[in-house]
Amino acid sequence: MNIVDALLDVRKKKIEVFCNERLANGTSPYMVIEELTSGLREIGRGYKEIYFDAELMVAGWNAKKALTILKPLLQAEAEQAGHKEEPKRARIGKVVMGTVKGDVHDIGKEIVSIMLTSEGFEIIDLGTNVSKEQFAEAVRETGADILGMSALLTTTREYMREVIEYLKEEHVNVKIMVGGGAVTEEFANKIGADAYGMDAIDAIKKAKMLVGA
Repeated sequence: MNIVDALLDVRKKKIEVFCNERLANGTSPYMVIEELTSGLREIGRGYKEIYFDAELMVAGWNAKKALTILKPLLQAEAEQAGHKEEPKRARIGKVVMGTVKGDVHDIGKEIVSIMLTSEGFEIIDLGTNVSKEQFAEAVRETGADILGMSALLTTTREYMREVIEYLKEEHVNVKIMVGGGAVTEEFANKIGADAYGMDAIDAIKKAKMLVGA
């Protein structure tokens, strides 16, 4: 089954079949999420030309439905991996996470949050469509070490720059890590982010580096 077709199914039936078929064939939950992310990227690239707001909304709904199936499996895998290494992990840092304003996709953010939690980070997830004011308020209230921002659409990634500039204006001191389908390392450097997470594994490495762990 084509992942894009599954994501664009308005009846929300195909996405469940897609996930269950992949899992039954032995595909790991993480790899299924990689496929979903790839499909969302393809839809994002066609935004305003092939796909429009309605399609993006449907894809977002289906991605969330996929997460309800995959998230418990991911959490179980992450916890099992953590228990193998050490009985109990001390908190090594606090991370505020959110998908930027104008973007309602959160599948990438969800997997990064799960992986960071398993590595000892405390996660404050603000969800999607998060404004610069909401980011700043959350960092102030929680005393977060890192602010993680995600964007799937190239039309929304520029808002990351706006958030970073706003934080500087408001004298909110926090390390910034960015990622998502629309973001590259070059773009991250250009907007003044402290780190770029290419994927969930890379995000863990960069987050640990930012807190000196």
